[in-house]
Amino acid sequence: MENLLEAKHITKEYDGRVIISDISISLKRGELVSLLGLSGSGKTTLFHVLSGLTHPQEGQVFLDGKEITGHPGAVSYMLQKDLLFPHKKVIDNVCLPLVLEGVKKKEARKIASPMFSGFGLEGTQELYPAQLSGGMRQRAAFLRTYLSAVKEGYVPGRQKKGTGGGELHGAALLDEPFSALDTITKGQIHTWFLDMMQKIDLSAIFITHDIDEALLLSDRIYVLTGSPGRITNEIPVLPGRAQRKEFNLTQEFLDYKRRILKLLAGS
Repeated sequence: MENLLEAKHITKEYDGRVIISDISISLKRGELVSLLGLSGSGKTTLFHVLSGLTHPQEGQVFLDGKEITGHPGAVSYMLQKDLLFPHKKVIDNVCLPLVLEGVKKKEARKIASPMFSGFGLEGTQELYPAQLSGGMRQRAAFLRTYLSAVKEGYVPGRQKKGTGGGELHGAALLDEPFSALDTITKGQIHTWFLDMMQKIDLSAIFITHDIDEALLLSDRIYVLTGSPGRITNEIPVLPGRAQRKEFNLTQEFLDYKRRILKLLAGS
């Protein structure tokens, strides 16, 4: 299977200090890949390069085979905090990517509103963020991220002009999207998130400090260690995501966790 998103030999420095060095990672269509490492290892710096927010000193980033190095907006980026505007209704927060692409507010609302049900948000359209629970706010932020993950000229629910239909590139970067949630809510959101990933055909790389979370959600785990940060291990996680029910209670899960802890301890 060809890579959807790929970074080749990325090196990034700030003020003469190398933060990440010679990093190569990939994301295939339909995959959920985690980036696991200690604080300060350069995970967010790598995301800034992948998203085009900053240009690396060395290396290239490709989306669907097209180079996007240093070009923001090609890949959707969901930050750790939901960053919902408190003065805007939930529907208008979610619609923001469409409005920024030039879709009129009324049409953007019409496009996004039917998606609220599928994302477990039905009935929240006219509420304000302060009226939502933490889990619901993350769902709203994820729906907004999904809407920003569409290719230019495509809007969900409409056909692309001059073609037989629209096309999603479906690549997203998620920076610790569940870290602010309590343990029970996080478990519920994990289950919902895996189901939604499959339904909307989204592929993602996500940052986490939580080994359990990485093992429960990921197809593959990249371990980033050292200073400057380097990818020191790539770990495929079996069984597949569809067979992960109570995976965290198995000996296999503990073996994976023990291996990763040793890798991080050696960084």
